[in-house]
Amino acid sequence: MSGDLDSRFTGSSRALEGTRAHQKIQKSYGEEYTPEVTLKYSFGYENYNMTVQGRADGILIEKNNVVVDEIKSTTIPLDLLDENRNLTHWGQAKCYGYIYAKEKNLKVIDIQLTYYNLDTDETKKFRKSFNFEELEVFFYQLIKDYYNWVDTLENWKFTRDISIKELQFPFLDYRKGQRELAVAVYKTIKEEKRLFAQAPTGIGKTISTLFPTVKAIGEGITSKIFYLTAKTITRQVAEEAFSKMRDGGLRFKTVTLTAKDKICFEKGKKCTPEECSFAKGHFDRLRDGLKDLFNNEDAFTREVIEKYALKHNICPFEFSLDIALWADGVICDYNYAFDPRVYLKRFFMDEKGDYTFLIDEAHNLVDRSRTMFSAELNKKAFLDQKRIMKDKNPKISKALHHLNTFMISMNKQCGEASFYMQKEEPKEIYPLLGNFIREAEEWLKEGNKEEGYEDLLELYFNALTFLKIAEFYDERYITYVEKRNRDVILKIFCLDPSYLLGEAIKRGKSAIFFSATLTPLQYFKEIFGGNEEDYCVRLGSPFDSNNLCLIVADYISTKYRDRDNSYMPIVDTIANVVKGRKGNYFVFFPSYQYLRRVFDLFIEKYPHISVIAQESTMTEEEREEFLSRFEIELDNTLVAFGVLGGIFSEGIDLVGDRLIGAIIIGVGLPQLSLEVNLIMDYFNDKNNKGYEYAYLFPGMNKVLQGAGRVIRTEKDKGIVCLIDDRFTSHSYQRLFPPEWKHFKRANNGKKLSYHIDEFWGKKDRLEE
Repeated sequence: MSGDLDSRFTGSSRALEGTRAHQKIQKSYGEEYTPEVTLKYSFGYENYNMTVQGRADGILIEKNNVVVDEIKSTTIPLDLLDENRNLTHWGQAKCYGYIYAKEKNLKVIDIQLTYYNLDTDETKKFRKSFNFEELEVFFYQLIKDYYNWVDTLENWKFTRDISIKELQFPFLDYRKGQRELAVAVYKTIKEEKRLFAQAPTGIGKTISTLFPTVKAIGEGITSKIFYLTAKTITRQVAEEAFSKMRDGGLRFKTVTLTAKDKICFEKGKKCTPEECSFAKGHFDRLRDGLKDLFNNEDAFTREVIEKYALKHNICPFEFSLDIALWADGVICDYNYAFDPRVYLKRFFMDEKGDYTFLIDEAHNLVDRSRTMFSAELNKKAFLDQKRIMKDKNPKISKALHHLNTFMISMNKQCGEASFYMQKEEPKEIYPLLGNFIREAEEWLKEGNKEEGYEDLLELYFNALTFLKIAEFYDERYITYVEKRNRDVILKIFCLDPSYLLGEAIKRGKSAIFFSATLTPLQYFKEIFGGNEEDYCVRLGSPFDSNNLCLIVADYISTKYRDRDNSYMPIVDTIANVVKGRKGNYFVFFPSYQYLRRVFDLFIEKYPHISVIAQESTMTEEEREEFLSRFEIELDNTLVAFGVLGGIFSEGIDLVGDRLIGAIIIGVGLPQLSLEVNLIMDYFNDKNNKGYEYAYLFPGMNKVLQGAGRVIRTEKDKGIVCLIDDRFTSHSYQRLFPPEWKHFKRANNGKKLSYHIDEFWGKKDRLEE
């Protein structure tokens, strides 16, 4: 490891160009040159058997010399290259030289680095002569360093596995359903299958999935955990579960991956040695940083990563990715395992790994996966960049002109309508995008600081993404054009992510999908690419059903056509619920617009009741401040207005009296949109369940998530009030969890007050 971290633009065709450069140089020699020579050396070292192997670019047999040739393509001007520009290039070639010299009993061998400039077609060569003893000393110093690291890892695994065998479940007793879930997880991992588990809020899903998976690692059944989540807060829950097991004696190294833009020390600067001090010499300091962190910590959280990255002056994001190779568990976003654009190729590129995927809050993966496997382009970006590049680079401008013309033709397909759709992929745009990519690469490689560089770079990557996603296009996709905000959008949209998710899951050996709201299970099993051999388990609530008062207020309709008439009845119903007992309440709405209308009316009619409202965009600090209002202040009532499916309707723990009631406005149906209707049409054709798959099931899952905020522990007690007449229909009641079957129905405000008073006790009823 040596040198700088350098993420400057190199172009998508760099690898292909490099291959052609190798072939050109190799063909320039005669019969005395043998290209692509495989070299392999197996030997014993200390208590290990080691094999070092690779493929030398060429072996040149001269009259009095044998030369190992290592070819490197570059865009750096050759006059700026000296022989010590990159010591790793010499190191690689010297290893080949040692293996070849040992194999052929050579006392002396020459090592040659051949640099080929991709822009000028020029070459520059550096050659050094080494005797066998020099190379042997160099080789075994590398092996010694490698041995020390490998031995550290092997000793760690021994320590880890002993601690796992002695590890007890970190709580005195299993909650109802916890043991059943843990057993199902262990069995699934052992049989290398998939499990779809609906486990209600409060059962302790995180520890019930992690504990058996850790046990499976101790027994050699699996080697690494990927704990995948959609939100930062659920990653923290996983960290806490590992911490709890460590308190019980577990030795287990975990890393939490944080998005690059969040963890970067020098935001706004490029990842190049010229701009970032942490990139300059990053690899010179990385080895010491990895050793220091690995030997002194078990939980590589964001804070710990930042601490050691600062200590060793290295990039925290790249540091976290490197330490992930040696961690026993990786806690990260879904994208790192599934998104074809950003998944961790260091783990998932080559072949099926010995990994277990634990997919938390799995209901979120439906929409997220559609986003991962879809791509879009917009006309305005082509037109804007065409104008900017007109004088800077006519070839790029011309390529963008053709793309803009194509988008105009697609716009015409819409006619007077706002959109146009087709089942066929838009193949006509592919060569136009390819031409733009080729022309843009040449200009972008120059690293210009001119106007339009960053925007063109973004457009370049969007074009690459579109072509990448286009490789997946099949009957599960649709193409549509939409007129949107005076722009034209072209999108290849993944209607059904089941196949691609199923293929992504094959990167590991087993996968556990779990959530409180996988309702109905068969729907999620199908969407996540499950098959008949996979397991399903649905667990009941571990809590006393008498602690939850579920009321359906069916005297209010929140259907879109009835919205205007619903505002004041909802205002009075909220007040009716919170007057039952002082405390903290959440009210969840289907949209911000609905929320704002009711919120304004509520504070006007009930100014004495404290209220807060979720905003459409909130920083992490604003979110924390919002949740900090939920203190246990029984002398006051707080009503928080939020949005179903938003940041506060799932994944947050407001235990005990921090939250004693949730009021759900409406059935959570997704907003009417082109994409939701396209999904509905697709599944109507596939299984005649279009409305259920597009609207009913996703909506009800949002309702269940919002309601799940109330009862978090066996001591919690509270009210959930569902406001909408549709909740009493069979289509919704069949989706109610078992503990909801005995709900109370209120067909007017007086009946609602009666049920609330009965639950809390009349003496607690608040006066106006």
